[in-house]
Amino acid sequence: MNLDFSFFGEYSSYFLDGAWMTLKLSVFGVLFGTLFGILFALMRLSRIWIVKFIASAYIEIIRGTPMLVQILIIHYGLTNFGINLPAFMSGVVALTINSAAYMAEVFRAGIQAIDKGQTEAARSLGMSRGMAMRLIVLPQAFRNMLPAIGNELIVIIKDSSLVSVIGIAELLYNSRAVQSVTYLPMEPLLVAAAVYFVMTFTLSQLLNLLERRLGKR
Repeated sequence: MNLDFSFFGEYSSYFLDGAWMTLKLSVFGVLFGTLFGILFALMRLSRIWIVKFIASAYIEIIRGTPMLVQILIIHYGLTNFGINLPAFMSGVVALTINSAAYMAEVFRAGIQAIDKGQTEAARSLGMSRGMAMRLIVLPQAFRNMLPAIGNELIVIIKDSSLVSVIGIAELLYNSRAVQSVTYLPMEPLLVAAAVYFVMTFTLSQLLNLLERRLGKR
């Protein structure tokens, strides 16, 4: 099989622009997903049963349904309620909602892994439960969960390809556009796969470096 990559020089901007869009979607999705993940983790650890039930139901429903379905519901389904989101916003919301459910479980496990004696010691010094959580527990939990957070970012980078179904010009969408122009069925997808690999491998190495530096402290 002869592969022809001569198109890349002419259409390289398609892949670069698509990669930039993929990174923007992923960073926003993981950033907001982490913030909401902390919230839902704390809700699930709450002693108030209705709060705990809401968080548990959200996590189970989101983790139990495909992201593609979630994307389509947010972009097309919400129009039935008069909510018309731009494609980029729909993509960010879908990635955030999905990421938050997984990050909530990561944070819950991380918080529960911290010795309860530290919280009790903080309370004995006059800290409130919220202050002890914010100043003592969460910083340690975040450090321990950094690998899981990095893995979630890498997963979101790959899963962001699903938003191409609503017309966002991310990496996969643009590679399909190059396919249609060049009539090459394989080569544009191989280039897209290589770009995905470069992004995820680079991020994993940067996260490993950050983890090693934090481990020395």
